[in-house]
Amino acid sequence: MANILVVDDELGIRDLLSEILNDEGHTVELAENAAQARSARQRARPDLVLLDIWMPDTDGVTLLKEWRGTGQLTMPVIMMSGHATIDTAVEATRIGAQSFLEKPITLQKLLKAVEQALVRENAARKPALEGLEVSAPAIGAPELTVEAAMMGGHSLPSAVDLTPQGQQVFELDKPLRDARDAFEKAYFEFHLAKEGGSMTRVAEKTGLERTHLYRKLKQLGVDLSRGRRGSIASN
Repeated sequence: MANILVVDDELGIRDLLSEILNDEGHTVELAENAAQARSARQRARPDLVLLDIWMPDTDGVTLLKEWRGTGQLTMPVIMMSGHATIDTAVEATRIGAQSFLEKPITLQKLLKAVEQALVRENAARKPALEGLEVSAPAIGAPELTVEAAMMGGHSLPSAVDLTPQGQQVFELDKPLRDARDAFEKAYFEFHLAKEGGSMTRVAEKTGLERTHLYRKLKQLGVDLSRGRRGSIASN
């Protein structure tokens, strides 16, 4: 996964972008203006930057030019704006922006743009890594999958063990609503772990719309630190 810097002066947009990208497994650094972005660029060395155009101190296009002029434009940059003209988008692309997202940004467009930018970046770096010697893994060393890591090093079974030793215990001497909530919580926690914490895949697996799934998990008290979704407002 990637280290992504999000630069936007709107707190709500920063939070939503952070939730979505964290849900996809990325590490997210936030900046609300160009000054913070400069500092984060030096400190975190991001793999990708989502950069808003209209900001109070220095606009995104100017910051992009600055990074290019000082040799710091070493990562893909995706520009964002709700009021930019076509000329502005073209200029940003000419300077070195990977792509441009117009607000309000749909979830699908955001994830697609991020994925494409990271794929291009990895492809560009591949020739430099081809000459490096890669050590073979130790024989007999088990592969640590995302699911196994989330389960404390234990791989998830392909199916739930319903034997007496492994059966999930539910208290039946309680109101139907409480018993149902306990089952649903265990059900969703299982699928979150199985799908590596991705709300997108859990929504597809369980047949629920993302917004409904998010509200359901909040209602059940499921830990959402691994994934949250939302819509991104225009700026």
